[in-house]
Amino acid sequence: MAQTPESLKRVLEALLLASPEPLPVAELRRAFEDDPGPDAVRKLLEELRAEWAHRAVELVQIAGGWRFQTRPEVQPYIDRLKQERPARYSRAVLETLAIIAYRQPVTRGDIEDIRGVTVSPNIVRTLEARGWIDVVGHREVPGRPALYATTRRFLDDLGLRALAELPPLAEIEKVIDLADQAA
Repeated sequence: MAQTPESLKRVLEALLLASPEPLPVAELRRAFEDDPGPDAVRKLLEELRAEWAHRAVELVQIAGGWRFQTRPEVQPYIDRLKQERPARYSRAVLETLAIIAYRQPVTRGDIEDIRGVTVSPNIVRTLEARGWIDVVGHREVPGRPALYATTRRFLDDLGLRALAELPPLAEIEKVIDLADQAA
C-alpha cells in the first residue's frame, strides 16, 4: 500500500480501533515501514479526530496516548447492556485515592494524618491491584516509608491527560458522598 496521507490515516484509524489500550504517537509510528514522523502522525490524528467529531465514538488524547472511546452522552445506553457491575469502592478507598491524587507523593503516614484514621493495607493493595497507584520512591526518614503516587493508568481510566485536569476537590467530596449513599 502506498503511503499517501489518506492511507496513513486509515492505518492509524485501524490501529486505534483494534487496540485495547491507548497508543502513544511513538508506538503508532512503529507500525509503518517508512516512518512518517511525529508531526505528520499528530496532524493525521487531528484530522481523524475531526472526521469522528459527529459520531457516537470520539478520538481522544489521554495520558497514555490516543484512543477511541464512546461519547459520554451515549454511555447510559451502553451501560444498560453491560452484564458486569462496575466495581464499588468504599469511602476509605476513595478518600485514600483522592489524597494520593491531590497530594502526591505521599506516605501512608501522610494519608493517616489527613484522614485521621489508620490506612488499612487492604486499601493500598486495592488501589495497587487496580493499577491506580504505585510506589515512586521512599522518604529519607527513619524507616524509609514508601511514597505513593498515581499512575498513567489512573489518568487513562479517568480519561485525563494530566493531573491538572482533575476536578476541584469539592467535586470529589460530592462523588464520595454519593458513593456512600448508594452503598
